Amino acid sequence: MFSRKLLSIAILSSTVALSACNDRQPEAVSVETAPVMSETVAVAVDAAPVLTEEKPFLSSTVSYQDSSKVTAIDHATRVVTLLDDEGISSTITVGPEARNLDQVSAGDTVTVEYVTNLTIEVVDAPNAVPIVADVVASVRAEKGEMPAAATIETLVEVSTVEAIDIEANTFKLKDADGVVTEYTARDPENLIRSKVGDVVVATLTEAMAISVNKAAAE
Repeated sequence: MFSRKLLSIAILSSTVALSACNDRQPEAVSVETAPVMSETVAVAVDAAPVLTEEKPFLSSTVSYQDSSKVTAIDHATRVVTLLDDEGISSTITVGPEARNLDQVSAGDTVTVEYVTNLTIEVVDAPNAVPIVADVVASVRAEKGEMPAAATIETLVEVSTVEAIDIEANTFKLKDADGVVTEYTARDPENLIRSKVGDVVVATLTEAMAISVNKAAAE
């Protein structure tokens, strides 16, 4: 769902703002295959690191939830018309990977939840080697159930601190490709808390869940 380019942008924009203790554990992101229906759109952003004397740490989370009502569905062509909470209608063609579309009918509610979390921390790890790891997991409803699916992807990139210039307020990181890039620190205190040889661990997690709930019986 996302690429290393996205993670690199996140590092570029967020590494320089690190300002918390590496003892703080990253927030866990969990996605259920049948999330609770919501009648409103909710957007939440959490990026409030706390200053300590430990190595820098940053955690930022963005979440989104939306619900739409099925106003029409053609099971033969798999074309579904949805109406969102703002009264905007849209038509989509559901791909064959979506299981149990025959269970859906007009009046049902489609709920989508999205969560993305970025954590960046500086760690004292002598002789560490820059790496990139990407893990994807997904689940979907069993045959005969109402349609539901969830996917979570975690991308981890480890970079090494190659240089710190306190006077210039800059530092250099080497990534898994061996490329060294210089950054400017927004908070000089972060450079004091770090040293050459430390590693910067950036973890980007993106999770999305979609479910369909039957309309309440009249």
